[in-house]
Amino acid sequence: MALKREEVTSLVGKFGKNEKDTGTTNVQVAVLTERIVQLTEHCKQFKKDMSAKRGLLILVGKRRRLLKYIQRTNLESYRGLIKELGLRK
Repeated sequence: MALKREEVTSLVGKFGKNEKDTGTTNVQVAVLTERIVQLTEHCKQFKKDMSAKRGLLILVGKRRRLLKYIQRTNLESYRGLIKELGLRK
């Protein structure tokens, strides 16, 4: 379940400092969130696809670690990112 180039560039434009800023943790979290949403839909449709479920759990763990890092280093950025992505309701 790879993201299309257009989806990634739109996320980079929205959360990055410029259009080539793909390494910022905010951008990484946004891209991971989009992949998680797509993979969740896949897992709902194909309930017995255990490799997709394992991949989903790995992505959720990566996103959680990146969010902990952002929360520790820049709390205002963390709060804005959470609100923008609709996480932690």
